[in-house]
Amino acid sequence: MAFTRATGKHRARSRTTRRGARIAGFATLTATGVIGTLAAPAHAAGTDVPSGRQGGQDRAIVIDDSLAGVIEAQAEAQHRAAALARAEADARAAAKAKAEARAKEIREAEERAARAAERKRLNSFRLPLAGSYVTTGYQSGGSLWSSGSHSGIDFRAVTGSSVVAVGTGTVVEAGWGGSYGNNIVLRMNDGTYTQYGHLSSVGVSVGQSVTPGQRIGLSGATGNVTGPHLHFEARTSPDYGSDIDPVAYLRAHGVSL
Repeated sequence: MAFTRATGKHRARSRTTRRGARIAGFATLTATGVIGTLAAPAHAAGTDVPSGRQGGQDRAIVIDDSLAGVIEAQAEAQHRAAALARAEADARAAAKAKAEARAKEIREAEERAARAAERKRLNSFRLPLAGSYVTTGYQSGGSLWSSGSHSGIDFRAVTGSSVVAVGTGTVVEAGWGGSYGNNIVLRMNDGTYTQYGHLSSVGVSVGQSVTPGQRIGLSGATGNVTGPHLHFEARTSPDYGSDIDPVAYLRAHGVSL
């Protein structure tokens, strides 16, 4: 009797075909890691594992430890960098604060010096005519004065020279003064009075405050005079007859003449 191979879909696979399928399945299991997973329990239970596979696991552990060390080193470096940045910022802030404090000290010192200089200037005295000199002394006698003596001192001047306040004061008289011609009387800050006579023009008004060296008028030859000059008096009151030695008065206030 003759046997023939089944045909169609019911035909059994050949041995060669079955062997190829087993090989392909093994490769698939190996690629997906199933074998490794199945082998793990045997390893945990004490089953011997080929040395090559155990070495692979050791290398994985070493790689994990190295990565952790790198991360930790990076974290420490970032921490050090942040601490250094904070220290630098604190140093800059401290330097800025120190510089600002120093600048403030300098400004305050300059302001104090300026105030002191201004107080000194306001409390200083000077000649009523810069660069001039006395031509007629105090209490000089003669028929030129109704009282028989000179109640002030005369400074050499040509008409139009600048006459200045000898110190800080307030104008109490400004205008015509009889034999004094155009004159100005100042009440000084120390309570004394000064007079400036024979002016060609008056540049201040009553009630005005003046400072040392401020121009108050121009010299001239108005009133009872023989020529242009400046008549200067120092007084204890604004009135005629309260005169004091003007040379001693100016020298007592630091003016050389």
